[in-house]
Amino acid sequence: MEIRGHALVQGASRGLGLEFARQLLSRPEVESVTATCRSPDGADGLHDLVDSSEKPLQILPMDVTDEASVRSAAERFETTDRELSVVLNVAGVLHGPNMRPERTYREVDPDVLSHSFRVNAFGPLLVAKHFARFLPRHTPAVWANLSARVGSIGDNRKGGWYAYRASKAAQNQFTRCLSIELSRRYPRLVVVALHPGTVDTGLSEPFQKSVPAEKLFTVARAATQLLDVISSLGPRDTGGFFAWDGKPIEW
Repeated sequence: MEIRGHALVQGASRGLGLEFARQLLSRPEVESVTATCRSPDGADGLHDLVDSSEKPLQILPMDVTDEASVRSAAERFETTDRELSVVLNVAGVLHGPNMRPERTYREVDPDVLSHSFRVNAFGPLLVAKHFARFLPRHTPAVWANLSARVGSIGDNRKGGWYAYRASKAAQNQFTRCLSIELSRRYPRLVVVALHPGTVDTGLSEPFQKSVPAEKLFTVARAATQLLDVISSLGPRDTGGFFAWDGKPIEW
């Protein structure tokens, strides 16, 4: 699928999301980008892109854990009268204050489970609820949710990481459901889950020691690889789960 037209990057204030916005704006076939994040006032990287880009970059406040915020962002996007040919759901949570991947079931915390599901699983689904109406009916488009290989049930060999694994597995199921339902209205839409590999960002930083240097990707390389995967997709691939190298991952 050729990446062109108008793009939405959800979770674009930093890291991989910011790099997606940067690379999309540099593509000649992309006309504009809408970037969302929780706090646009603090998104210096996005504001630098606004100043440096010759193409329109719209920045919208959106907190995927708050449906009212998602709805408001969609209402503001509607005023642009644009269709969305590319949607990338990037925001995710693995660790934070009082939150870390569980090594054992004895460390499971209901509050951490809830927060992980709200961001990693419910968030992309709420974006679909309010933004899918902007997809084109008769031209190619892609809806990509950034997942993770550890969200694969079939590939789980080590256990642990209960909240992150389960919330990404739920996201994968939501992605599969969306691919089926949305295909009825948008027959040329490709809906996929993507695994970016281990990217050198704050999300993976505490867990990089055991990652071989050649498997720790810069954000620039990771974004390029995933955009290349998207470019290789066709209608037959909708509902799939793909790694950064284009290879399918078992559910």
